[in-house]
Amino acid sequence: MNATSVSPLRVGILGAANIARLFVAGVRPSPKVSVVAVAARDAGRAQRFADETGIGRVLPTYDALLSDPAIDAIYNPLPNSLHAEWSIRALDAGKHVLCEKPLATSGREARAMFETAKRNDRALAEAYPYRAQPQTLKLRELLRDNAIGRVQLVQAAFGFPLADAANIRMNPALAGGALMDAGCYPVSFVRMVAGARPSRVQAMAQWNDSGVDRTLVASIEFESGLIAQVSCTFATARHRHAFIAGDEGSIATTYYNDTSPVFPPLLEVKRGKGWDAQREILETASTNGFLAEAEAFAELVAKGPAHWSGATPDESIDIALTLEALAESARRNVAVEVGAGSA
Repeated sequence: MNATSVSPLRVGILGAANIARLFVAGVRPSPKVSVVAVAARDAGRAQRFADETGIGRVLPTYDALLSDPAIDAIYNPLPNSLHAEWSIRALDAGKHVLCEKPLATSGREARAMFETAKRNDRALAEAYPYRAQPQTLKLRELLRDNAIGRVQLVQAAFGFPLADAANIRMNPALAGGALMDAGCYPVSFVRMVAGARPSRVQAMAQWNDSGVDRTLVASIEFESGLIAQVSCTFATARHRHAFIAGDEGSIATTYYNDTSPVFPPLLEVKRGKGWDAQREILETASTNGFLAEAEAFAELVAKGPAHWSGATPDESIDIALTLEALAESARRNVAVEVGAGSA
């Protein structure tokens, strides 16, 4: 592993996606991470991206980026359908990989990606900036401390308006749709809280003319008896919130990628079973999620998994399996066992 407290992790970006602009801006002040190069399928687009974001080097192809010895790690914000292919290529080229969510379009792909990372002794992680937020870290601490007793119910939602038919999120060939774009956030949140793979899901959806899901809602069951409800949509006003109910209290929270005075990192904790339950509002530090995530990834590369605050390999595989099952359930309008039929 090749990142140290003295030398920043040198990152190259695959493609010139809009989310990559947020990543570059977020990590710019970091002493631990430096974005040093970018490559895109269109050289002109890559040069414009570099000029606008202050990246010093533009490489002519993705393969040139992967073979460059002056790059330690790859940030992969390509369309969902390309995550597995190019992350595997990067890992085989000896690069660590921070891959945008969703990591993969299936459990099979996710497993193949982590097998490649292990074979090459490289770090691979799925990018969920909210996981690096102090707000999320505090939530996990509360759950570990049994603040609301045994968790029985989780509800998580994420939605925003999207009407542009030309947006890649509307393209089924690129693994678009509300579930694969917004839905992986509530699914990942539920998996984090539950600490286990779901056993069964049932979903229903409304469909866009292109064939992708515009809105999806689902129930998710766990062997422990915990039940979760998730929703995702391109058809509503922007919202992103979650609710966790235990047998001794509840927690209501947001789970934003970035927190600030505009998007304050608040947790509403109620301790007790009755209407008179003690209510407490906890506010944590605000931070840029891309910065916090990138620095946590640098710590993962330098020091190992114990220093990574994001999704573990098991979590990411379970998220991929759950997304796969949810998509099947919505298409077939039946309950689906998670992992059934996935090797």
